[in-house]
This record gives sequence, structure tokens and C-alpha cells, in this order.
Amino acid sequence: MSITIKTAEDLPALRVAARLGAELLDYLTPHVKAGVTTREIDRLAHDYIVNVQQGIPAPLNYCPPGYTPYPASICTSVNQVVCHGIPNDRALKDGDVVNIDVTVIKDGWHGDTSRMFMIGKVPPHVERLCRVTYEAMWQGIVRVRPGARLGDIGHAIQTFAESAGYSVVREFCGHGIGRKFHEEPQVLHYGRAGTLEELRPGMVFTIEPMINAGRREIREMPDGWTIVTKDRSLSAQWEHMVLVTETGYEVLTVSPGTPAPPDFVASR
Repeated sequence: MSITIKTAEDLPALRVAARLGAELLDYLTPHVKAGVTTREIDRLAHDYIVNVQQGIPAPLNYCPPGYTPYPASICTSVNQVVCHGIPNDRALKDGDVVNIDVTVIKDGWHGDTSRMFMIGKVPPHVERLCRVTYEAMWQGIVRVRPGARLGDIGHAIQTFAESAGYSVVREFCGHGIGRKFHEEPQVLHYGRAGTLEELRPGMVFTIEPMINAGRREIREMPDGWTIVTKDRSLSAQWEHMVLVTETGYEVLTVSPGTPAPPDFVASR
């Protein structure tokens, strides 16, 4: 496994890219409401990245082996869509939930983050799924420190989500990030504590659990990108970029509108 360790010289530019990703979500927040289409949100995001942030939307035309080029500048995953939802002309409506996943390239560095948005008034069970998924991400983040293992992150997320009655998607994971969109290591959101790669200062990766209200099985839609829950249950996801520091961790994808960490984070 070839993991790129970021140097002190790398980090200022990487922090800028990560902050821009979070600031893009801040900008989009007031527009994510009933009646707007995800295609319109995508247009707003594209224009903001290119014209205001002077950056590049990494998802647009992204084409890993075996895929067709991704046709939009962000991913918008609504309700039972787990990830990689392609923006379209369906208007959001009260009660929907949508994950907006953005990645901004600035000066060659990638800033990757996502948030859940609840449209109008959602039922309590929907709010709970979004909240528990956010807390599950943070259960993983607080395990990050030199000498810990990647398996510690996945184990913490899995046990927390499953104890709440939910399931963890296993086919998709977090990933190293920097000058490349997807680098080593893979960051699983399930697993056994004390296993896998040891964390070292300078590693940067995403933690982005996908948590389903029903079973964990998924299926791919005919467009070759959109992933949905097989049982049509709701799914939620949050994502942060995390740097392993000399003493613990630093969350890089923060901005004025970033939701505060859960209460348990301050007590650790």
C-alpha cells in the first residue's frame, strides 16, 4: 500500500481546497429547499466553483476505469439513493433528504466533503437517521491519532450505527486524498479494531459513512453511477477530510456553516 504523506509544505494549499469544499456547501444551503431541482443546485455549484472560487469541480467528467464520465459537478443523492446520485429535473419536496457531495480542485489539491439536507419538516425517524449517521462519522473521526489503526475507525462506526438499528454500506469507503481525488488508503466504515494500516502523521483521508435505515445491500442503477438501497430504505451520508497530526486529528473541511461536532467529541 503506497500512502502519500503530506508535508508541512503541502498542508496550506490542501487546507485551502478543503475549506473551499465546505464553503461551497455553505453557499448552497439556502438554495436547498422544496421546489428546487437538483440540476439547478448543480448549476449553482458549478458557477460558484468556477467563477467565485476560481477552482475546478472534480466530479465533472470524472471517469475511473469501467465507468462513463460523470456528467455533473456535484453528486445529489435523494432519499433511497446511497451515493453518486446524478442531478436531474426532479424538484425536491417537503420530507425529502438529500446528500450533497462536493469536491473542489484548487491549485491542484482536492477538497472533498458532503452534508445531509432535510427538506421542510421530515418525520422523526428520518431526522434520527441523519443525526445518527453524523454521529457515526464523528465516532470514526475521534479515533484518529498516530498509532491507531484504520480498523479502529471502521469498528467504531459500525458498532455505533448497528447499535442504533441501522446498517453500514460496505461497497464504498473513505479514501486518501490530496493531489489525486482518490488515493490510498481505503477507509472502511466497518471492521475490527486493531487491524489494517497504522495511522501516521501527515496522512489525509476522508471518513464518509453511508448508513441505511434498512438492510445494507445496494444496487446500481442503469446510468452506471447512481447507487440505491436494494430494499428502497432511506440512506444517509456525511463526509469530512481528516489530517492525522502529531497528537491526534484535524478536520480540514470546516467553514462558518459547518455543523458543530456532537457533544461527545468535546468530552474525549
